[in-house]
Amino acid sequence: MADTQRRGDPAVGQTRRILVVGASAAGLAAVETLRGEGYDGTLTLVGEEPHAPYDRPPLSKQVLGAQWEPERLALRAQAELDGLDLDLRLGVAATALDAAARTVLLADGTRLAYDGLIVATGVRPRRLPGEGAHVLRTVDDALALRERLGHGRRLVIVGAGFLGAEAAAVARGMGTEVTLLEPAPVPLAHAVGEEVGRVFSAAHLEHGVDLRTGVTVTEVTEDGVRLAGGELVDADEVLVTIGCVPNTGWLEGSGLKVADGLVCDQFCAAGPGVYGAGDVARWYNPLFGTSMRIEHRTNAAEQGVTAAYNLLHPEARRPFAPMPYFWSDQYDMKVQAFGHLRGHDETVVVEGEMSERRFLAIYRTGDRLAGALAVGMPPKAMRPWRQSIATGTSWHEAIRAWAWATDADAKEVVHGEPSF
Repeated sequence: MADTQRRGDPAVGQTRRILVVGASAAGLAAVETLRGEGYDGTLTLVGEEPHAPYDRPPLSKQVLGAQWEPERLALRAQAELDGLDLDLRLGVAATALDAAARTVLLADGTRLAYDGLIVATGVRPRRLPGEGAHVLRTVDDALALRERLGHGRRLVIVGAGFLGAEAAAVARGMGTEVTLLEPAPVPLAHAVGEEVGRVFSAAHLEHGVDLRTGVTVTEVTEDGVRLAGGELVDADEVLVTIGCVPNTGWLEGSGLKVADGLVCDQFCAAGPGVYGAGDVARWYNPLFGTSMRIEHRTNAAEQGVTAAYNLLHPEARRPFAPMPYFWSDQYDMKVQAFGHLRGHDETVVVEGEMSERRFLAIYRTGDRLAGALAVGMPPKAMRPWRQSIATGTSWHEAIRAWAWATDADAKEVVHGEPSF
């Protein structure tokens, strides 16, 4: 993929006004990197929410389950934020970008000029027709839903991805009756495949979740949700977790390319003086040779660092070629995964047993080891697989190394016909 043109990028000494739009993990990482790299000019951080940067993964776990209060979510203490000497604009959204004039318009009418811009505006939840459903993206969302859960309450969750599955597990732990609705055959099929998804299905069923797969919800009603066939599923509360949409509406007419996110090159550059980071950015990852947009906390922080460095040092830019990583907690299951699992062609369990919910599975895409996922395994079990993914190991090489490191029966894997 060709690099985004740098014509018009300001030299380091000319970059005296940098604007970071988005005050979550990616935006915070960006401003900290800029200051850490010696940038001492005006640094403005804009955030749509009124809260200082906070961590989002605990929202569907510790906060929803009332184990944490919001104060524990803060990514930095106030003294640390003060030390960054930021022009901090919280509680106000960016509404328009004029890339030619290098200005950003805010919802309060303020127009901010910049020499360099980092777009880190994240995503917003998709919704369904009808009123009254909860979503789970902000701390306020989590607190509002938490107040409505408990013994004797009925919750319908639409969407059994990681967010919906985690919320279902937490709600059951609070004594809430949970119905989990999913159009795919199993939870998380799009992310981890049907075979692994059946492991999560079994866990939900064992914990008393009314899991219904292969169903489509058409609308939210006063009494629950309505399915495509007309059936009404009753509930006191409805949580919609059917994915997110990148917050790129404010970039319309800016001249920047938008296609399921702000389109960036391998350096996270979207245009002259403009870089993207976090959930909103779709960039070319040279490690996997494809464009991707990742909605995971680790990626957001890492990309914020790279975008800031490359903006400040255009003559020494670094490709952003991370190993995607995500984790999830569901009931007593600890899930962790490395690599690019989506669109895979094959899954093989190389350690443990799925039936025991303690296993490590590897994923093939084409002739490449593309990812690895572990449930209930120690972190060290993933280390060799992570290294193999990072070095572009072929599937046959990975299978052969695994086979010879295990028992004689496993060695038969490399002697027969290829599995693809």
